Formats: sequence, C-alpha cells, structure tokens
Amino acid sequence: MKDLVSITDLNPDEIQNLIKSAVDLKRGGRKLSLDGRTLALIFEKPSLRTRVSFDVAMSQLGGHTIYLSQAEVGLGEREPIADVARVLSRYVNGIVARTFAHHSVALLAKHASIPVINGLSNEEHPCQILSDLLTIHEKKGKLKGLTVVYIGDANNVANSLLLACSLVGMEFRISSPVGYELQDEILTRAQKLGGQITLTVDPTEAAKDADVLYTDVWTSMGQEAEAEHRRMAFTRYQVNEELLSLAKRDVIFMHPLPAHYGEEIAEGLLESPHSVVFDQAENRLHMQKAIIAKLLV
Repeated sequence: MKDLVSITDLNPDEIQNLIKSAVDLKRGGRKLSLDGRTLALIFEKPSLRTRVSFDVAMSQLGGHTIYLSQAEVGLGEREPIADVARVLSRYVNGIVARTFAHHSVALLAKHASIPVINGLSNEEHPCQILSDLLTIHEKKGKLKGLTVVYIGDANNVANSLLLACSLVGMEFRISSPVGYELQDEILTRAQKLGGQITLTVDPTEAAKDADVLYTDVWTSMGQEAEAEHRRMAFTRYQVNEELLSLAKRDVIFMHPLPAHYGEEIAEGLLESPHSVVFDQAENRLHMQKAIIAKLLV
C-alpha cells in the first residue's frame, strides 16, 4: 500500500496490524527513527486534532512537518493538483491532505511518487476511524461481533466508519433523518465487503443493545449556510442519557470532536462514565504514528 486515501485501501489484516503497531507505539515498546524525514500538511480546512497529532507524531519519531495552508498552495487554483504532487514529491517524504473535495486527495495520490494520506475529505476520514477502531479494541478487547450504532448525519465520518465495520466484521446501524442518509455508492461498497448494515430513521430503534454509540456534528465545515435547516431536521437525533440507556450497560460513547452541546449531544455527555471521547482524541496521536510508520519507514 502506497497511500491511505480511503479506509478500503486497507484489508482486515492491515487494519489489525495498524492497531497492534499503535498499541506498541503507545506503550513505548516500538522504537522508530524518522530522522531527516519531512511530512507536508496541506490543509484547506482548519484543524486541531489532525494537525497537532501528525505534527507531534512526526516530532516524537524524529522527523518534522511543514504546514501548507490553502492560501499558500492554492490547491487546484494557483496551480494544478498534479503539479503540486510532483513538486512536493521532490521535496518531502509524504503528504497529509485535508481537503473539501475527495477528488483532490485522489489526484494528489495519483500523481505523487510519495505516500499521500487523507487527513479528511468530504467523502471519508480514514485516520479518524482507524483511531476509533484502536479505541474500541482497547475498551472492548475485540472488534469482530460488536454492534456500532451511528446517530446523525451520514457524513464523511459515517462513511469511513461503515466501511471499516464492514471490513473487520462489526455490525453497523445508522439512524439519519430523511434526506441525510448514506449515499448509495457508499452503501453498495460496504455491502460488497460483506457489511451487516441496518438503516433506520428511528434513533431509539437503532440504539437498542449497542456496544458502541457514535455521533458527529449535524453541520460539517462548508455547510454553514444549512445550519439552521439542519438543526430543525436533526432535533430527534441528539445523543443523551435517555438514548444511552437503550444500549448495553457497558456501551461506550464516541464523538470525533469538535462537539456542539445542545445539538448532537446533550450538555455534560462527554463527562459520562460511558464517554471515551478524550481517549479517542488521544489515540489520534498513536494511530498517526502507526500510519506514518507503515507508509514512510
């Protein structure tokens, strides 16, 4: 594997190996040196966890990063994406791209001779979901056979989570309002992977006996003009203690952050004993190290 553009660039064994590698790196049991290696961060969107985790990961592994904003690069505007990919391939050892359009990441990967990592696009967020799988494995001791329930907008996080569940043998249920459901193309891909999938508009039906309850923002970056309309459409889809009570007693609650209290989650939910949200955020660092080690070492 040269690139990580989609979670489906990995097979089940590779996912398990990344989890094992991340666990080893987290415990300090695996030593690597990326001395002299440079990772370019091309970010069209603002970021806290993705930027800091990759920056710190490279630093702790002995390498360094260079941050390139949209204003500096003008990806696809100031110059063609293919040319950016070919130039950076002569300067750095890898690229993390956080873009609005998934096509931009795919084009970078096509034309770069160095690894390209999808740090987030409108279609997928594979690094986030790999970190989530690490967190679930830590808390539950396994992945296969668990039931993961996603409540809310079928966005890039939901897409990658569905595909990952299909790859590793977890049941996936999603509850979204009409008009905000999974795209047919993503659903078809998951079904071809053997995914065990349930779609419902009723969040209470979806949440029953869940091992993992997951949600994300109702309005993603670039959708701000739809915010009020979305708030009205998603009123029934807040994750709160009442919804958690329908899941298994040892359910874990997950959210990729940033969270909007009073919208997709109730106030105080991140402090619930069921919440693993900040463990999930920490694991971005350890999984980024594992991804870097797989692609750059």
